[in-house]
Amino acid sequence: MRSSRSIRFIVLLAVALLCFAPSHAQKTAEDSCSRVKYTIAGTGAVYAASMTGLYSLWYKDYPQSGFHFFNDNAEWLQMDKMGHLGSAYYLTNWSTGLFKWSGLNHKKAAWAGCASSMLFLTTVEVFDGFSSQWGFSTGDMVANAAGAGLSVFQELKWQEQRIKIKFSFSESQYAKYRPDQLGTSYVEHLFKDYNGQTYWLSGNIHSFLSPESKFPKWLNVAVGYGVDGLTGARANIPGTESFERGRQFYIAPDVDLTRIPVKGKFMKTVFETIGFIKFPAPAIEVNDKGLVKGHWLFF
Repeated sequence: MRSSRSIRFIVLLAVALLCFAPSHAQKTAEDSCSRVKYTIAGTGAVYAASMTGLYSLWYKDYPQSGFHFFNDNAEWLQMDKMGHLGSAYYLTNWSTGLFKWSGLNHKKAAWAGCASSMLFLTTVEVFDGFSSQWGFSTGDMVANAAGAGLSVFQELKWQEQRIKIKFSFSESQYAKYRPDQLGTSYVEHLFKDYNGQTYWLSGNIHSFLSPESKFPKWLNVAVGYGVDGLTGARANIPGTESFERGRQFYIAPDVDLTRIPVKGKFMKTVFETIGFIKFPAPAIEVNDKGLVKGHWLFF
């Protein structure tokens, strides 16, 4: 599935290393400069380590070629592009938070976070561009830029993320027909089976109201996108042609865990860590055939 696994690898590794930074620690003007240097050096180390590991794990054993482009925009009904969008968004968010901790103001931190995340993601595409099995995808880069841009725009305009990209997953029936592409275990299904994935734009309602509003601060409304019936990128493989390929669109309430008042850094960290997961809730589904379906609980 091209670089979707690679991007998730980078995000997981980068987040694991960046989370060592004590983002809630107190800082003074005296140590701000050293923190900026520490952050830049640490980010550079993460970049070097993750790119070296990525190349060794996924690219070294594949045939190399001259740099070339590959148009995959029609594959998987664009669900892979949603993965790029979400990966870029969260990598930018986490990088921005780290640069804030270093002492940069929100504007400089936002642009530094965007630059570092795009450096990570662009390098993956360059690796793809030199691999004969894949190629540099402009569609992936557009999705990466859109995800990073959504984070930067909100940081510059509101100094907070009022509209978040979220993710949910429920195992589909299709992975068993294409285990080489869709996975053989739950963890592989989670990353590789687009049929079970849903990506959401979750907007916080209270943040758009007056500060005096009594509307619950944690209650969001989310719109989602998913697909169904896919066993191949552009067309289904032989034996599964009867599965109808299609898109689904959803609307559902959601919970912003980061806006729930809790005491203690541990619970705050937990809520921030799992805040990208869409909260299970009733949902209305409309597919690309115009059929409407209700779900008492959708995840």
